Amino acid sequence: MLRRSMGYFTTLMFAISIAAAADTAQPKANLSATEIVNRNVAARGGLQAWRSVQSMVWTGKLGAGGNQRSPIPLSGAGKGNARIPTDPRPKEEVQLPFVMKMQRPRKVRFEILFKGQTAVQVYDGANGWKLRPYLNRLEVEPFTAEETRIASMQSDLDGPLVDYAAKGTRVELEGMEKVEDREAYKLKLTMKDGHSLHLWIDARTFLEAKIEGSPRRLDGLEHPVEVYYRDYRVVNGLQIPFVLETRVLPLMDSSSRKAGPALPTEKIAIEAVEVNSKLDAQLFSKPQIQTASNRP
Repeated sequence: MLRRSMGYFTTLMFAISIAAAADTAQPKANLSATEIVNRNVAARGGLQAWRSVQSMVWTGKLGAGGNQRSPIPLSGAGKGNARIPTDPRPKEEVQLPFVMKMQRPRKVRFEILFKGQTAVQVYDGANGWKLRPYLNRLEVEPFTAEETRIASMQSDLDGPLVDYAAKGTRVELEGMEKVEDREAYKLKLTMKDGHSLHLWIDARTFLEAKIEGSPRRLDGLEHPVEVYYRDYRVVNGLQIPFVLETRVLPLMDSSSRKAGPALPTEKIAIEAVEVNSKLDAQLFSKPQIQTASNRP
């Protein structure tokens, strides 16, 4: 489903002017996939600016709760393998404070405050660990093979399109589609390990509008997942979405040929983003038990 600390005035104004110009430009259906990617990277702040980002820290809140809800993954660009506590779930929706720290290459530490206790997930780029005191699991556990696989597939902190060729990704344009009420370019991304996903780029702003998330298993069936990017703001000259909304799509009933009931939208609200903060290397090592009781 991002970066920095106060930038220079000229850089900030340049980024704002790019976004404003893109928002008034008419969509062009004859752009190539490469041209769309280049415009996306420019609209987000520029290739060199992204290459200079070595770490990011997000703080915010996750909407969670309601017995009908399932785990909320932080799907999409630069989100690691973070999931909110899943069981027992609060009956009513609550806002759970979280901190996510990211560092190149693909290192993520995710902490979330739940019932006065801090759950921790860490991925060091190769191995992952989790600490879940809200389930009375007071020992650090390694990621399962599936959790490790999912974490290894996540994009680096700059997202899947920055330096995509160097990452071994192939990008194809599959046409234009509406994302809500706006035209968007639909891109197919095939990663070097062979797995693929779709990403929609707003045809006016050239910012990400939506990305295909990892399927969600509900009632024994895999449901498609979409993550929407909203409320872009300029941070250190770069465009960052401060709201991410995850939608788990209902499946078509084969007998009635109608879609099942809609599932609640899951919202992630970013409150602050820090870029290139100095992060201790130990943050991305196997967590220590004492970190479970206090939020950093």
